[in-house]
This record gives sequence, structure tokens and C-alpha cells, in this order.
Amino acid sequence: MAHPELGQTQACVFDAYGTLFDVAAAARRCDSELGGKATAFAAHWRTKQLEYTWLRSLMGRHADFAQVTGEALDHAMETFGIADQALRTRLLELYFVLDAYPDAKTMLQALKRAKRPAAILSNGAPKMLEAAVKSAGIGDLLGHIISVEDVGIFKPHPSVYALVVARLKLPAERICFVSSNGWDAAGAAVFGFKSVWTNRGGHKAERLPGKPAAEMKTLDDLPALLGL
Repeated sequence: MAHPELGQTQACVFDAYGTLFDVAAAARRCDSELGGKATAFAAHWRTKQLEYTWLRSLMGRHADFAQVTGEALDHAMETFGIADQALRTRLLELYFVLDAYPDAKTMLQALKRAKRPAAILSNGAPKMLEAAVKSAGIGDLLGHIISVEDVGIFKPHPSVYALVVARLKLPAERICFVSSNGWDAAGAAVFGFKSVWTNRGGHKAERLPGKPAAEMKTLDDLPALLGL
């Protein structure tokens, strides 16, 4: 049975990093070079990456996500006492071809069978998103790949979510927005989307304006929520 709010939506839009693509995959592939500390390293890298997007947005000093990701990586490497330029290069290369979560492709295939349009809205720079989508083999399952670079500021700024309304030509309330980042799901809800929080890690809800319409553990739960 469809969720009462989500059943009225007409398209699905997905965050990329952490939702469709596993942000820890690059570090995990270099675990031995990272001294067996890939999990902690990836968490620090991700935390700094997000912090820098928010702080640059507040400062009015935008840089694309590739640069921000590199700057966050530098902080992580210094924090973990790693000075290895070849490893830095390797980690950034791997970030462009992150593993997709196993449930991402199967869920997108289910949406395509049901003729439900799907798109990405991401902080990622276009070249990063193109590489990740190609590597994951999901390009034919997506109608649009939308980057914040079109407005030059990161999520959760409202102008980013507005890109979706303009591109899909649908009102916000007819769009289901899916993110594994609680703050992103909240920002999307504030904008007016029917947002769904994919709470992969079993985290507590954010204390922010904007309440997601629904919460799920994996992307496999989405088709049922949509009534497909």
C-alpha cells in the first residue's frame, strides 16, 4: 500500500553520495595503505567534505565538489599522519568511480519498469557524477543528472532544490526526493518536496526544520512506499 503522501508524487529524485554511491568505498579499497584504518579515515574525510560545503556556502566562496573533496582529503591525510602523494592521487581517482550500493540499481530498475521518472540532484561536479554513473552502469535508468554547479552553492540551499522543479517541470509537492543524509532530507522537505530519508545507519533524526514524509532502511523499500 502506497504511503499517503508519496503515492501522489510523479517523479523520484535522488541524492548521489551516500544514497546511490558508497562514499566509504574509495578508502576501503586502500585499507592496507591506510594502516587498516579505512573506516575511520573515510568517516573523517566525509565529515570534512560536508563541513566544507556548508562553510563555503556561508562564506560565499564556492568551489566545485572535486576541489572540496580534495581539500577534505588533505585534512584527513594530515590528521592520520599520512604523507603519500601517490595514495592521495589514488584515493581521488577512486572517488570518481565509487561503488554503487547493491540496492541502488535494482531500485532504479523497478522505477523504470513502472515508468516512474528518476533523476539525480547532487553536490557533485558534473564530471564526477558522469564518471560515477557510468561506472555504476545506471545511466540508462536516469532521466536527468543535476549538479549544484548550475547555481554555484551547495545543498541544502533552496536554490539547489529549485533546479529540480525547473528541470522536471513539476511542482515540488509532486516530487519524491530521496537522501541518506538526514540534513538533506530535511532541507528538501522545507523546500516542499515529499522527502524520504534512507536511514542506512540507524541514526537518530536531525533536529532541523523540515520533516521527511517517510523513513526507510534501504532503497529496496521505495517502490512499495510509492505504491508501485
